[in-house]
Amino acid sequence: MFDKLIRTEPELSILLLRLALGIVFFAHGAQKMLGWFGGGGFSSTMDAMTGMGIPAVIVFLIIIGEFFGALGLLVGFLSRVAAGGIGIIMLGAIFMVHAQNGFFMNWYGSQQGEGFEYHLLAVGICMALLIKGSGALSIDRMLAERG
Repeated sequence: MFDKLIRTEPELSILLLRLALGIVFFAHGAQKMLGWFGGGGFSSTMDAMTGMGIPAVIVFLIIIGEFFGALGLLVGFLSRVAAGGIGIIMLGAIFMVHAQNGFFMNWYGSQQGEGFEYHLLAVGICMALLIKGSGALSIDRMLAERG
């Protein structure tokens, strides 16, 4: 089972997708977990998101999923698990928050909130990583070659 989870080909395109998603979600996860990059940190994120009506256990999983999922993607370790978690988080964000605001981001401040185009792109990248794995230069690839 573990072999199927880490199996991947040394594809450069998958590496690029993995790193792009990992960099973006490291920034978002570090905002939520550590308060870096202008974020509020763990307690503030818990308070803000539970205040929106999201159960505390779900908020905890979002913070953990974004932060540790991003780290996993950056080094290519269990990328399918990380991408699956981030994909679920993004689908939740679409259906719970952003779908009501339409497709487009709020570039001009003319709508109530942000649309879901960014989230849909993230879901697409996650699906590619779920199918293909970590790609080139990954811990998964290294472990698969040893096994």
